[in-house]
Amino acid sequence: MQGSSSIRPATGKLGILTPGLGAVATTFMAGVESVRRGHSKPIGSLTQMATIRLGKRTENRSPLIKEFVPLAKLDDIVFGAWDPIPDDAYTAAKKAGVLEERDLEPVADFLKAIKPMPAVFDNHYVTRITGENVKKGKTKRDLAEQLRQDIREFKAKNKCDRIVIVWCASTEIFIKPGPQHATVEQFEKAMERNDEAISPAMLYAWAAIMEGVPYCNGAPNLAVDTPALQQLANEKGVPISGKDFKTGQTWMKTVIAPGLKARMLGLAGWYSTNILGNRDGEVLDDPQSFKTKEESKLSVLHTILQPEQYPVLYKDFSHVVRINYYPPRGDNKEGWDNIDIVGWMGYPMQIKINFLCRDSILAAPIVLDLALFSDFAQRAGLKGIQEWLSFYYKSPMAAPGLQPEHDLFIQQTKLKNTLRHLMGEEQITHLGLEYYQA
Repeated sequence: MQGSSSIRPATGKLGILTPGLGAVATTFMAGVESVRRGHSKPIGSLTQMATIRLGKRTENRSPLIKEFVPLAKLDDIVFGAWDPIPDDAYTAAKKAGVLEERDLEPVADFLKAIKPMPAVFDNHYVTRITGENVKKGKTKRDLAEQLRQDIREFKAKNKCDRIVIVWCASTEIFIKPGPQHATVEQFEKAMERNDEAISPAMLYAWAAIMEGVPYCNGAPNLAVDTPALQQLANEKGVPISGKDFKTGQTWMKTVIAPGLKARMLGLAGWYSTNILGNRDGEVLDDPQSFKTKEESKLSVLHTILQPEQYPVLYKDFSHVVRINYYPPRGDNKEGWDNIDIVGWMGYPMQIKINFLCRDSILAAPIVLDLALFSDFAQRAGLKGIQEWLSFYYKSPMAAPGLQPEHDLFIQQTKLKNTLRHLMGEEQITHLGLEYYQA
């Protein structure tokens, strides 16, 4: 068992860089600063608010995760971002309309100082956004090298010891994995010839890994989940994870579906629709970007319910997902779910869910946790896909040949058991044999 003695301490500053300085990134940055100044609480963040049980129940050891695991302190975090729109974080937050004036104004000075670096951006991959704050280069390789330079300069200028990158930008169009993504050599050749199969998100991922920086993919687009970049991450000793922050409707699915399966109740159909009006909604109004999102949202139920193992209960259930762009809602997304379930002797029942959620309010603590846990993973010597962070993603990455785990409760156990293991504590199985043995 790995003991905590082999984990490097979280000394010095941690830089958190976000491709994208929109609703999610600005809500995250404003929130962390608000917590640092004592104006608010980090609600929704496991790293800041959750406890972890250690040892037997009789021992009554349940420290906060942040007191048990050597995580970077909030006061040691420095923020940076790239965005095709040149607005500083304060202006971007005002435009996003997530946070009210009473929460923005006390941290306005802090947010105004965060100005986005020019982004690697191409309209071909996100058709509904245009911006002038964009890098120029002859080849995609050249653009990716500019990103590497940005990372190095940010680290030096802000005297950071370590950097983590969390993708908070828009969903790109759907790209099928191809030979360009199969090996590092093919990937780098494809960058050099400006191959369309290499999107900006992949360039950020490649640049991060080449700089030894953990990379978390918060969107459903193909990025770090390719054989080439997984191989590179393993070679460079870099933790990677993704994809697509599990915030609203899909999070509810990963709560409800395990409950149905636990009780062996059948599913005839699950209809989901969303209305949202922020930049995410506008981007997803494009059919190609929606297809990327749809793939991420559709895989969840099938993986949890395992129809091949339980054909009587789950074979051929209908699963429909719709997203509609509706500007009046802004960031306050509304998700409706109609779930047709089947009970004893085939009798039908229904569950209706109407979730009026705030997308960026749910995503911001996920960004914080992923950054802190990924930095911890690297200091603990972990590399490649971090399956234990599946808890935070709609479409989690898994080792080649393995099905990802979507059940929120199994994901939570996996996350906490990984922390226990790395810190030299016993994993918890809930068997409690000490009470039953004669």
